[in-house]
Amino acid sequence: MSATKTDQTPAGTAPTPIDLRDERLILPDRAHGTLRGFLDRVRGGDLGSLPVVIGLVLIAVIFQSLNGFFLSSANLVELATECAAVGTISLGIVLVLLLGQIDLSVGSMSGLASAILGVGLTQLGWSVWTALACALAAGLLIGIIYGMIFTRFSVPSFVITLGGLLALLGLQLNILGTNGSINLPFSSWIVRFSQQTFVARPVAYVLAALIAGGYLASQLARHWRRRRHSLSTPAPIAAIVKSSIFLAALEAGCWYLNRDRGVSAPFVLFVALVAVMNFLLTRTVWGRSVFAVGGSVEAARRAGIRVNHIYISAFALCSLLAALGGLLAAGRLATASTSSGVGDTNLNAIAAAVIGGTSLFGGRGSAYSALLGIAVITAIASGLTLLNLSSSIRFVITGVVLLIAVIVDSLARRSRAAHGRA
Repeated sequence: MSATKTDQTPAGTAPTPIDLRDERLILPDRAHGTLRGFLDRVRGGDLGSLPVVIGLVLIAVIFQSLNGFFLSSANLVELATECAAVGTISLGIVLVLLLGQIDLSVGSMSGLASAILGVGLTQLGWSVWTALACALAAGLLIGIIYGMIFTRFSVPSFVITLGGLLALLGLQLNILGTNGSINLPFSSWIVRFSQQTFVARPVAYVLAALIAGGYLASQLARHWRRRRHSLSTPAPIAAIVKSSIFLAALEAGCWYLNRDRGVSAPFVLFVALVAVMNFLLTRTVWGRSVFAVGGSVEAARRAGIRVNHIYISAFALCSLLAALGGLLAAGRLATASTSSGVGDTNLNAIAAAVIGGTSLFGGRGSAYSALLGIAVITAIASGLTLLNLSSSIRFVITGVVLLIAVIVDSLARRSRAAHGRA
């Protein structure tokens, strides 16, 4: 028999399992520091948001060198406002991608929601809140139907949502009628919110401080939780330093945007949705179940996770967020038409999630992927517009960036597999 590798442990003490040896606080001085741990993760193929952050920096440098208006406060305010609608839709795409699935109908769902809003406000005499509630309810119902078809009949999500795309587009055209376009009243709340509402300057600074404070609290809670379970963790000073840098960056960003119109309310809503979804994915049983199902459906089922409920909830939230994104887009344009939700809406929503770092293979990604990815896509579109280049070039560049993101994800996945075997 071959010799079995074991740790030397005191008598009467169970040996530390090999797969936990590096996590246990056997010797405090062996705990990884923040920088060293980050470098180890990168070498192991866990790139996280690093590629997209580097990409954003390169985009900013290139377009600013070609047109000095790109990084102006006025343009950045416009970029932040434009991110909200499609970014909200992309947040839902992140959820289904984490499960290794896809929803191709998010654009049509957003268009249908805008049609319900327009007809409800102008033809049926609904209040704005009734119209918004009906549009969101439609999105939630459609998502539940997708999830039930997927779990009951095992039809691929690609086919289900492709059929949904066509069906929802037909419903949108039928609701809008022969005119094909409905102008929303400028006095309605949704239009004023999407176009004209900006956070008061003092409130923006307070919100930035609250966000940084929440981040610090979560990091310290994670530190003490890991200490309580005898797992390695950086010193609390690392969390304080990171939070201080984060706070400085947020306050500087608020100051710079406040030089123009300030921080738009739709962008604040989008960021709040990202933060809430990140909390749900990282701090709840449901979120851990989403990652477990995306990593291995059979393993998750054997662990007692109600896999079908996870699928249904993810599709429902995805469609609900698509409807909300459509409402924000309709409010920003003050119109609901046959062109709402079509064109490049699907492309940008799915591309943003993938470019932001969510894996197409499931099980890896974060809510912040939607924020980072839509920032890349919106920045590219804005930069090319400032250079007076056609939309055809924007499609080409977005496609190339998407392909690069998938290649990076594939290489990182291969690197993780090789690192795990080593």
